Amino acid sequence: MGFYDLKVLDNIGNEISLSEYKGKILLIVNTATGCGFTPQYEYLERIYNKYKNSGFEILDFPCNQFGSQAPGDDKEINQFCTLNYHTTFKRFKKIDVNGSSADPLFKYLTSNTKFEGFDLSNKIGMYLDNMFKSQDKDYTKKSDIKWNFTKFLISKDGKILKRFEPTASEEEIVKEIEKVL
Repeated sequence: MGFYDLKVLDNIGNEISLSEYKGKILLIVNTATGCGFTPQYEYLERIYNKYKNSGFEILDFPCNQFGSQAPGDDKEINQFCTLNYHTTFKRFKKIDVNGSSADPLFKYLTSNTKFEGFDLSNKIGMYLDNMFKSQDKDYTKKSDIKWNFTKFLISKDGKILKRFEPTASEEEIVKEIEKVL
């Protein structure tokens, strides 16, 4: 099964085939509305507005698996994002990204990438690294999603180009997007 064979649900429950995005560069993000990384919505919207007319899309998948930081329903999450961060990119149904109930899209993404490591010069990155190390000294060897705002850059032909952990900078993400546009 390839990337374009996968189907997802939008935030009102309509089934969407990822094949609808053939020929576009995608940034797929698992998000949360009550996370220390939630302000990343600002730069995600900035990136989206800069490149949306060049065949670029952001696909936002809210997830409540990390510290219960996306507690609302799909309508509440959408309202929060549009009112507080003025997001205009596509938001999908709240999902799980890890475990037996993980959405097939995220099972695909994590089985085809590896954890890239947190930026340890970032205060939150250092905190997350210490937290995960205290639970599992080998956590870096596992490809599961570690936290909210993990991002995947997908090529126009459905190949995973890059995985960005939540501590990746806007500049790093933009640099990779510009390489493929």
